[in-house]
Amino acid sequence: MAAAVAVLVLWSSRPASADFRLCNNTAGRVGIAVGYKDGDGWATEGWWNLPARTCETLLRGTLVARYYYIYAVDYDRGGEWSGQAFMCTRDKEFTIRGTEDCLARGYDRTGFFEVDTGEQQTWTVQLTDSNEQTSQRPGGPNPAPSAPFMAVPPGQGRPSNPPQFPGSPPR
Repeated sequence: MAAAVAVLVLWSSRPASADFRLCNNTAGRVGIAVGYKDGDGWATEGWWNLPARTCETLLRGTLVARYYYIYAVDYDRGGEWSGQAFMCTRDKEFTIRGTEDCLARGYDRTGFFEVDTGEQQTWTVQLTDSNEQTSQRPGGPNPAPSAPFMAVPPGQGRPSNPPQFPGSPPR
């Protein structure tokens, strides 16, 4: 049975550092891939493996873009956080430049969901179980109590460890 999951995105105003962080506030282990556009064009990176109830800095330093993209899988209970922004990934650790012709270049084509940072210098994404109260401020490690957040509905999937990605036809 695929776990029902949701994602909360919140802005964090920690003055000491400017980073793109992700917190796994679920009861299971998750695998994370991130996509972004920098001065050299589009890039995707993965995998960060986060145990339950932990946070990880995915990108260090002041954010260079307004939009970032996340794909995540729940290794323990199944399910995924995905979207319609297709980028290149692979089953092993990776850094891939470009989002075009993923399959022709030997990569998987994976749907990421968009995170709009509003051009903030730092941002934290909170992955949570969908049965948690999303009308209240999220708890868990390092929350930003006065920060706005939004829930993003999860996709359904049954990932394995390592994750198997949907075989979408090329654009």
